[in-house]
Amino acid sequence: MPSRTPETWTHGAVLLDPEHTRFALWAPDAFYVSVEIDTGESIPMLPQANGWFMIQARCPAGTRYRFNIDGELEVPDPASRAQDGDIDRHSVVVDPHAYQWRHTSWAGRPWYDAVIYELHVGALGGFEGVEQQLARLAGLGVTAIELMPLSQFPGDRNWGYDGVLPYAPQASYGTPDQLKHLIDSAHGHGLAVIVDVVYNHFGPDGNYLHRYAKGFFREDKHTPWGAAIDFRRREVRDYFIENALMWLLEYRFDGLRLDAVHAIEDPDFLQELAAEVRQQVDPTRYVWLTAENEHNQARLLEEGYDAQWNDDGHNALHVLLTGETDAYYADYAEQTTEKLARCLSQGFVFQGHTNRHGETRGEPSGHLPPSAFVLFLQNHDQIGNRALGERLHQLAPPQALQAATALLLLSPMIPLMFMGDEVIAEQPFLFFTSHHGELAELVREGRRNEFKAFSAFADPEKRERIPDPNAASTFDASRPSLEAHRPEQLASEALYRRLLKIRREEIVPRLPAAHALGTDVLGHGAVSARWQMGDGSVLRIDLNLSAQPVKHSAPQEAHILFEHPPQAMGLLQQGVLTPYSALVSLTQATTLPNITGERL
Repeated sequence: MPSRTPETWTHGAVLLDPEHTRFALWAPDAFYVSVEIDTGESIPMLPQANGWFMIQARCPAGTRYRFNIDGELEVPDPASRAQDGDIDRHSVVVDPHAYQWRHTSWAGRPWYDAVIYELHVGALGGFEGVEQQLARLAGLGVTAIELMPLSQFPGDRNWGYDGVLPYAPQASYGTPDQLKHLIDSAHGHGLAVIVDVVYNHFGPDGNYLHRYAKGFFREDKHTPWGAAIDFRRREVRDYFIENALMWLLEYRFDGLRLDAVHAIEDPDFLQELAAEVRQQVDPTRYVWLTAENEHNQARLLEEGYDAQWNDDGHNALHVLLTGETDAYYADYAEQTTEKLARCLSQGFVFQGHTNRHGETRGEPSGHLPPSAFVLFLQNHDQIGNRALGERLHQLAPPQALQAATALLLLSPMIPLMFMGDEVIAEQPFLFFTSHHGELAELVREGRRNEFKAFSAFADPEKRERIPDPNAASTFDASRPSLEAHRPEQLASEALYRRLLKIRREEIVPRLPAAHALGTDVLGHGAVSARWQMGDGSVLRIDLNLSAQPVKHSAPQEAHILFEHPPQAMGLLQQGVLTPYSALVSLTQATTLPNITGERL
């Protein structure tokens, strides 16, 4: 596999030297293409083989340009590195080497060390606003921040999954160099940075590829967002692989989270992308690849990917904590505790099992290490895809949520929290966009119709209460206050800090080579899970998320890492695991291994 450098990348505007730029556009359905400079200069591009148009021109960094298709339509560069404002504005030539990095010796963190904090950059005030949170998050015990998608989208507010220019950081968040400064500063605080990338579709507004490059899509395959992207084509594969390498090499992100890879119709593309990343990135760096995948394809986690977001674990925990069984939670309404037990001992709940639609889903995952699964109590989807954006602390008994938090932060799986979890933020996280006209109306009505399957919104009048995604007030309501003021907020933040200190000192050093020993169902909502750690010790978590006590025996000669409530161990010694409790213990501990440089 040949080495790829920015100078050899095929798509977009590549700065060759301080004065010259090579422009390239794959436009097999165009007859004529020119580069239109904002000074008024028009530069015809030369047609090449296989539908390419290219030209080298005297254009320094900062040049603003568009492509003109057949003298009829001016479009942004689909590989634009920056936009001069919104998607209907000029693309900008960027010097990828202009930023002077401060923390050049940063090599990342091993995957088993990950404690991930997912956040929305716009909701926190752009790149500079996120930077203001770094010291607090590092002090809390977070080791990585995960940014929801950054690709340029229409307007100035959006979740990011409607991006149409994957190479351009959203202009309303800040400049490319401000993004690099954020990443650089995070590294200075010891924080890795992940970015969420969307390679399964383009947004509905501002995508002109259908006009001049129909080959980007295949009409014989469709996703929930329209025609599938055609990864059979080399030009299309290179477009996304080079995008991944841009984030990792130029911006020095420490990892990618690939959104909804089950909607990518050519799975060998995912394998090629992982192979390219592993080859092209300096092997002394720790770079993480994680995926969201409803198909629960365990084999991907053996082929270059570190982990998968484990929706199964969340869904089972959510049903136990809230009692909700509407829509997709219906798959977890029966034998919920058994499903949680399977998750803790084998990773996925659905490993070829039949779902509520009568379809089989998933592959066996019990052979994978616990670190192959990212566990969470909520994330942007699980809050934002609620009609009113309620957070879990507004739906579950507080003592039960605290017990579940102990499971989240002290199990050998990789924990992920969403912005505001640690301070039980009162603000919702709603679905928001900034579309206009007919598209805005379609999005508004589509959003409300999504909730017909939920009993609380079966009545059309009740669905009218669902906030309009396009209203600025919907976005404003979703901006969390991350400062703890009330006693319950201070207590929650202290709980997170305490649990993450235990994880850092007692769990993380033992994670390499850890594997599950099994999980016992003790009663409804109550389980006892055990893992053998890399040093031979046994980690045990006794958890009761129900309002009823269950009979259970206490661990013998165990070192108690955490108990909730404080008297949990004493009562367990009497044979009772109390309601809403968690007891985390370690037995047979030996000398910790030297894991310097070891990778999972």
